Amino acid sequence: MMRYVRYLFLGLIIAALVIVAMANRQMVTLNVLTPELAELIGWNFSLTMPLFIVVFGGVGVGLLIGYLFEWIRESKHRAEVAKRQRQVKALSREVTNLKAEKHKGKDEVLAILDDAAVKKAS
Repeated sequence: MMRYVRYLFLGLIIAALVIVAMANRQMVTLNVLTPELAELIGWNFSLTMPLFIVVFGGVGVGLLIGYLFEWIRESKHRAEVAKRQRQVKALSREVTNLKAEKHKGKDEVLAILDDAAVKKAS
């Protein structure tokens, strides 16, 4: 059921984007520099394209910049998680080594039974 709601929502978004694109097909010129500055420098770059491409491109670039800043902001959290995972692995190895030392010289079956008894008591 939730899948169909998601598909319906996605379909509505796509339909709205198509409607906006069809309503804004007029051509616009996008200039990199103001005419005065371009004349001063002697270089002018401009593109002529439909308005909806300019709008959707601006939204896309804004989303990418937002995702980049969020990824950078969360880097300290990812580093902390990686540090904790390394600690857990190190402690797990230490527990395994301690269990091996505890059962050193014992019969393997008795060691397994001791481990089972300890787990059951926990």
